Amino acid sequence: MLDLDLTQEIASLRTTFSDIRAVVDVDALRADIARLSEEAGEPSLWDDPANAQRVTSALSHRQSELKRVTDVERRIDDLEVLVELANEMEDEDSAVEARKELAALEETVSQLEVQTLLDGEYDARGAVVTIRSGAGGDDATDFAEMLMRMYLRWAERHKYPVKVMDTSYAEGAGIKSATFEIDVPYAYGTLSVEAGTHRLARISPFGSADKRQTSFAAVEVIPVMEEAQEVDIPESDIRVDVFRSSGPGGQSVNTTDSAVRLTHIPTGIVVSMQNEKSQIQNRAAAMRVLQTRLLLLKREEEAAKKKELAGTITASWGDQMRSYFLYGQQLVKDLRTGYEVGNPATVFDGDLDGLIAAGIRWRKQKDD
Repeated sequence: MLDLDLTQEIASLRTTFSDIRAVVDVDALRADIARLSEEAGEPSLWDDPANAQRVTSALSHRQSELKRVTDVERRIDDLEVLVELANEMEDEDSAVEARKELAALEETVSQLEVQTLLDGEYDARGAVVTIRSGAGGDDATDFAEMLMRMYLRWAERHKYPVKVMDTSYAEGAGIKSATFEIDVPYAYGTLSVEAGTHRLARISPFGSADKRQTSFAAVEVIPVMEEAQEVDIPESDIRVDVFRSSGPGGQSVNTTDSAVRLTHIPTGIVVSMQNEKSQIQNRAAAMRVLQTRLLLLKREEEAAKKKELAGTITASWGDQMRSYFLYGQQLVKDLRTGYEVGNPATVFDGDLDGLIAAGIRWRKQKDD
């Protein structure tokens, strides 16, 4: 006789989910969606494209967030029904399906629980991620491309849309840098713990001596911010260069000078965009990222000044935060949290949730 009893497990899921639901504030979400839907339905909405973009983006984000919560609630209800049916029909296949759904729900609820820890000023926003190769020659540029693929595969696993904004290919292997946008709710809060210096140790595929090679890449994560236009950038402070978009190995993929590089002369910040169809679109996209970086720089300088006055400023920028070992022990280790994964291949294939969750919990504990 089949006796499938998941009562305690389902009760535990409901308790955790109830706490999550209270933090997310579903009623407030629904009120926001109703208000934004009304704004989006105004005939004059697109008379102001910037405001229209803000409204439609905010509406999409809140609808997506509400769907994640309501879907989990529905799945927990469905799981209880599936368990009852499995026991009534003595159906082992249904029992197996119920156990699989329980495991999947536990993982989903755990991810939602981590999201409730994301209460920073910009955590709910989308993210713009930039990866740059560091020391290590061809191994470093190859490593930078491995990291880019890792994050794109992570986004794909979660069905998050990704917009690649710029890619600078190396003359040899890999990439010098790449910038892409993941504009979904909480992408910034989630991925911001990935910012820092990443280190790869392996037997180099580019050398002939079979020696271990250590290489580095930097990951920068900034939020997608509508209010970035608050930063006023005089035209005299910007140098604009236009060039042809290129592919791997320097191959030209565009017959017109549509790619744009903006250099902010006072700070030296450089932003390149080449993946839009026109020079005007690339310039607008580059300007948005530049404005965001300058706004964040201003806020960081203000925060640093406060810390300096308080005597607690620390120089932590550039410290490596994670190591990837592809020889001998085969290990990925986060040096902040101590979290380890014994199969680097799965990490590079986008299985980052454990590392990210550990990072978010570590940051929350550190801040508290």
